[in-house]
Amino acid sequence: MLPTLLIVDDERSTRDGLRSALEEEFDVYTASGTTEALAILKSEPIQLLLTDLRLGGESGMDLLEAALALPEPPVAVMMTAYGSVDTAVEAMRRGAWHFVTKPLNLDEVEMLLKRALRNRHLEVENKQLTQQVRKPHKLDRLIGKSPEIQRVSELIQQVAPTRATILIEGESGTGKEVVAGLLHHLSGRPAAKMVTVHCAALSPQLLESELFGHEKGAFTGAAQRRIGRFEQADGGTLFLDEIGEIDSATQIKLLRVLSERSLERVGSNTPIKVDVRVVAATNKNLREMVDRGEFREDLFFRLNVVRIEMPPLRTRREDIVLLANSFLQEFAKENERPVKPLSDEALALLASYSWPGNVRELRTAIEHGVVMSNDPVIDVRHLPQFLVSPTASMPSAPPLSKNSLDAPPEFNLHALETNTIRAALATARGNRTRAAELLGLSRRTLQRKLKELGL
Repeated sequence: MLPTLLIVDDERSTRDGLRSALEEEFDVYTASGTTEALAILKSEPIQLLLTDLRLGGESGMDLLEAALALPEPPVAVMMTAYGSVDTAVEAMRRGAWHFVTKPLNLDEVEMLLKRALRNRHLEVENKQLTQQVRKPHKLDRLIGKSPEIQRVSELIQQVAPTRATILIEGESGTGKEVVAGLLHHLSGRPAAKMVTVHCAALSPQLLESELFGHEKGAFTGAAQRRIGRFEQADGGTLFLDEIGEIDSATQIKLLRVLSERSLERVGSNTPIKVDVRVVAATNKNLREMVDRGEFREDLFFRLNVVRIEMPPLRTRREDIVLLANSFLQEFAKENERPVKPLSDEALALLASYSWPGNVRELRTAIEHGVVMSNDPVIDVRHLPQFLVSPTASMPSAPPLSKNSLDAPPEFNLHALETNTIRAALATARGNRTRAAELLGLSRRTLQRKLKELGL
């Protein structure tokens, strides 16, 4: 995208001449006076302001002060006649970046504006870098003390500062979006933004336009040019969620962008260079999709430079109480309610449930409990029915201390697994395939667990 420039001069010939000379390098707006200029500054994201000091009966100095008082002020360059250099120097004292004298040298003006823009980018990047250093470490968003989560945390810290493309795999609700956000935050690109595309939510035609943009008239309904998500994320991170849902034609175009670091908008043959770090996520097994011919192998290799696998919640039960405690704090604050502890019975139920919906399902259960409880504690009856019903006949798990909300829990994982599997088999009336589905396991994994636990 071209940087935006507002030219303010009361002489139309000057405005038109500057527009003609600069419009290939800048997205140019023009105004004849202070009122018109301020209206544009308040409605459009103007990055550069080039204004005369004398605007008929108005003062360019007044415009300068008003422009610099805006929440996102432009970089201001003043134009002045040769005999008014002292006034231009005064404008610089008030915040103007530089000045040029009339008659204008157009090459000099263009060079000065580009330097001003580069200077602003450096200032913004330095400010954001400073803020990033002062911020607390955001890895605390990845809650858990289990070995699985610790490995994920270490891998994030290792690969985040690199340019490598990352593929995050895991079941729905395991926290793949959280990992993508951490990868961006720790990427060393603080001045840029993270753009997210939910690939499964769009048809193939809409997804192509969403990713790569389109030109006006490229297809029916394309009333104006659209900047795609790759261009929007230039210099930052593009998070492609549910990457396994994209069609074969879009896979080919995505492969080309990843390989050549350039794209073409729909309806255009002009390549556009982009500097984007891609993070993709899926709840499917892309390797198996490749074997079935449902996903391109060359694209899989491009995406799978570094793979991060998010473990399901049932495999890291020691994190359940820590997660529950975090969600209790969050939803109590959000709903303006006191933080209430979970009863021993509620804690035992949370610890023994199989959590097919993973962390997202636990989060929902805790929010339900916070909202529904009018008692000093959150008990089993305050938790969602989907959580309570399947476990009515479940053998009780070893009780957890209320202090578990403040410290990592200590309980017998062997007993928890045994009780959970027995309850699932009882619910499924001995049908191992159905029990495996209830537990979120494959039948082979359940068979192995039964053998390991001596059941």
